[in-house]
Amino acid sequence: MTQIRSDLWQTPSFSPFPGLTTHSYLWAPANGENVLFYSPGDTADFDALAELGGVAHQYLSHQDEAGPMLRRVAERFGARLHAPAADLGGIEEHATPDVLLAERGSDAQRVEVIPTPGHTPGSTSFVVTGDGEERYLFTGDTLFRGASGNWHAGFIPGMSDADDLRAALAVLADTAPDLVASSAFAGESGVHAVTPGEWRIAIEQALAGLPAPSGASSSAP
Repeated sequence: MTQIRSDLWQTPSFSPFPGLTTHSYLWAPANGENVLFYSPGDTADFDALAELGGVAHQYLSHQDEAGPMLRRVAERFGARLHAPAADLGGIEEHATPDVLLAERGSDAQRVEVIPTPGHTPGSTSFVVTGDGEERYLFTGDTLFRGASGNWHAGFIPGMSDADDLRAALAVLADTAPDLVASSAFAGESGVHAVTPGEWRIAIEQALAGLPAPSGASSSAP
């Protein structure tokens, strides 16, 4: 486990297949009900998670994070699973969520749930306020920084919806994060501190990389 902030840790990277690297993140708020965002790749860090107070709640950003580890986390820690309703079909074969996420709002865990569909129909981002009043934004695969340092939207042809992603990025533009943590990533890290100016550039870069809006003319005027 790598400590990122006084109340935030990341699990070691996991590569389910070549070219894809992921982390999960443990947020330990003052109320003692630890929150795990995304899903770890294996059980190797379960003892370390236990030493940090275990996992009371696990939040999935989208269906790609679902797998056998959901049951293992629930069995070891008794964690309640929070997952997007619109991706339920890809999640429930592995576990039955305790809480379905469908609307924007802050819940009892002080997690702001922000639907950001596009990468998948149920893709959801999360914001929490950490120590020092820093805002941690968890974007799942909706937005990530590439190995070159540029930011990208999680658009996969044939699966993702570019128009929905464009709308999702407009929503994320107003979240004013201090720290951004994606699920899958390229490069050395999936977590990045950002200033307001850097965040504006990140959104602009991600938008520029998306296909043209539906109905846009491909011919010059």
